Amino acid sequence: MLVATWNKGRRSMFDYLIVGAGFAGSVLAERLARGSNKRVLLCDRRPHIGGNAYDEYNEHGILIHKYGPHIFHTNSREVFEYLSRFTDWRPYQHRVRASVDGQIVPIPINLDTINTLYGLSLTSFEVEQFFKKVAEPCEQIKTSEDVVVSTVGRELYEKFFKHYTRKQWGLDPSELDATVTSRIPTRTNRDDRYFTDTYQAMPLHGYTRMFENMLDHPNIKIMLNCDYREIEKDIPFQEMIYTGPVDSFFGYCYGKLPYRSLEFKHETHNVEVFQQAPVINYPNEHLYTRVTEFKYLTGQEHAKTSIVYEFPKSEGDAYYPVPRKENADIYARYKALADRAEDVHFVGRLATYKYYNMDQIVAQALTVYAKIRGEKRALATTAQAPYLNDRKRAIHAPANVRPNGNGHGNGNGHRPPTLIASNP
Repeated sequence: MLVATWNKGRRSMFDYLIVGAGFAGSVLAERLARGSNKRVLLCDRRPHIGGNAYDEYNEHGILIHKYGPHIFHTNSREVFEYLSRFTDWRPYQHRVRASVDGQIVPIPINLDTINTLYGLSLTSFEVEQFFKKVAEPCEQIKTSEDVVVSTVGRELYEKFFKHYTRKQWGLDPSELDATVTSRIPTRTNRDDRYFTDTYQAMPLHGYTRMFENMLDHPNIKIMLNCDYREIEKDIPFQEMIYTGPVDSFFGYCYGKLPYRSLEFKHETHNVEVFQQAPVINYPNEHLYTRVTEFKYLTGQEHAKTSIVYEFPKSEGDAYYPVPRKENADIYARYKALADRAEDVHFVGRLATYKYYNMDQIVAQALTVYAKIRGEKRALATTAQAPYLNDRKRAIHAPANVRPNGNGHGNGNGHRPPTLIASNP
């Protein structure tokens, strides 16, 4: 199989072609340009930068996440400080509720969840004993069902996890790897935060603005509405960084890797507040899995409010790799090809077929950059000309750039010199 088809004999216009302008591609574009003075062409098939984290102001002037809620949280000081070069932050601790038996209760399951659901007044010690009593022993934890049932028992598993997981993944929890539900803790106190990471915050002016600042460098050129296969033979470059689906890159030679997709139904309501929590999960008969109200996330004040319903699908844009052993076996064959691919770096959730949080993708991208430079990640992350002037230039944008732009590269959020083309 011919993996690299570009003509390396020609004088290269770019040092790197980066496929995908989400977190992985954008972080590597920034590091290569600002840290190593490399010429980078960043392309994306969508009409905007930012990948699935892209946010925009809708027709009512409300900042929404087009592809569902993206909540930033990390325990990595290095990742947080790196992203802080491109954004200020709004402190935010995420909270989720679940609609169960006609009541809205905290998830992850905690002391208040149990007391509300069953009309009890247990203490932290008593709820710990409650969990021990209802838990079903499992000698070997293999599946997502095993994780939950062995922790909180069959009844709570049925109420909170079974039907939600079936909707989300199109599979029963007994068919999924244990990692799916092991991400969600069970608590014996009243802590109702969804995450407990050291750093929890939202970009003050949104993710798109953060990406615009990140990519604001003369060495970075951007092409939107562009499939890399349309240009890879016509625009000379030295190496490729690929963040798309790995099976697609290799022409599905070992078959398609399964992904779950999502359909989003956005609505705006003529009320200030629509629901009592940022996100409400529906682990029941509803076709959607959850409803998000964006003003909780962004802190925006507005007379109206915008929400989004999420409907999982088996077809469409790839969002979640499906964690099953047979899929891991297929990916292992693709990874063997990727490891042998000359001058191609595979980075990100789709290219490495693994469910990563945003901070993990940033960390992975910084690690790849460090390997390219041949030095430790801590050094590679800070390699650059002084950032101060660059950041001032990025944050205090010129008058012809609309604040909180949409990232389309048409003067409404992305500087015109940065954009090469946006194919029709």
